[in-house]
Amino acid sequence: MSQATPTPLAFSLSTNWNSERHETGEAIVDEIADLGFHALELGYKLDELKADGILLRINQGAIKASSVHAFCPAPLYASSGHPELYLAASLDDDERTMATILVERSLELARESGARAVVLHAGRVRQKKRWFRAPHSEIIIDTLAAAGADAPIFTKMNTRAKSVRNRIVTNHLNALRRSLDSLLPRFTAANIVLSLENLPSWEALPDENEITTLIKEYNTTALAQWYDIGHGEVRQNLGWCADNATIARELAPFTCGVHIHDVAPPATDHLPPGEGVIDFSRFSFYANDTTIRVFEPHPAVTPPTLQQSLKLLQKLWRTNPPILPNHT
Repeated sequence: MSQATPTPLAFSLSTNWNSERHETGEAIVDEIADLGFHALELGYKLDELKADGILLRINQGAIKASSVHAFCPAPLYASSGHPELYLAASLDDDERTMATILVERSLELARESGARAVVLHAGRVRQKKRWFRAPHSEIIIDTLAAAGADAPIFTKMNTRAKSVRNRIVTNHLNALRRSLDSLLPRFTAANIVLSLENLPSWEALPDENEITTLIKEYNTTALAQWYDIGHGEVRQNLGWCADNATIARELAPFTCGVHIHDVAPPATDHLPPGEGVIDFSRFSFYANDTTIRVFEPHPAVTPPTLQQSLKLLQKLWRTNPPILPNHT
């Protein structure tokens, strides 16, 4: 007797990939489901009308929602959706208030769609002093691409960036704590996880150590890391963190979900897996029953290429994942 074919590992796809190509949420869902994805992440590019169409398809059983990426749906007054319209780690109380209001709207959409998590860009440090500033991440990335990692100018820029960040990050982390104090009781009541994403810049927070501190400090299942593999690779390339896969593995016990895309050095991200340099076999520990796995490719990636990348990861991650470190 022949053995039954194992069920393919389930993956989700961000609607940011195709939401701008379709007029309705129903069409967005249909294309994603036809490619073989089991679920979708409601992305921040969705307006209310398209989000309603997606909810209709979800209620019809066409697909499931894995997660919602704040801020979704995009507010009516915004010319386009963006994950950093307002920052929960802002030192401006009015901006933080707006961020929490929009996160709560994303939480409501997560409730309605059955999603397990809301993904959030928490914030970034903002330089104010003119006499002690560091180059923005984009300038450092351009310098690395042009001069290489051994160039003195690149080293000098990175050293300055790390020094500036260390001087000003504490106030932003405390501002983020004030936002979390307001938001986490609502997430706890809804049994939904607020997941803070790692971002590809020195300005972004929380970093790898800061997210661990926050999660241990709040000690609630309502707060977690959202690990973006592509962003981790960029951070590694720029010297802002250690080895990408090692960091991801260490953070796995604190991780609710993962964004999946490839990278061409130093920082061209959101490529489909297989078209960059990331060795995705090193991330097979994400092949488990609890981690949300979301493809997040650039909208220019073609459906056949995306389908091929899906099959690649289903093959690479098909075997049992390694044992994860136990953090308490």
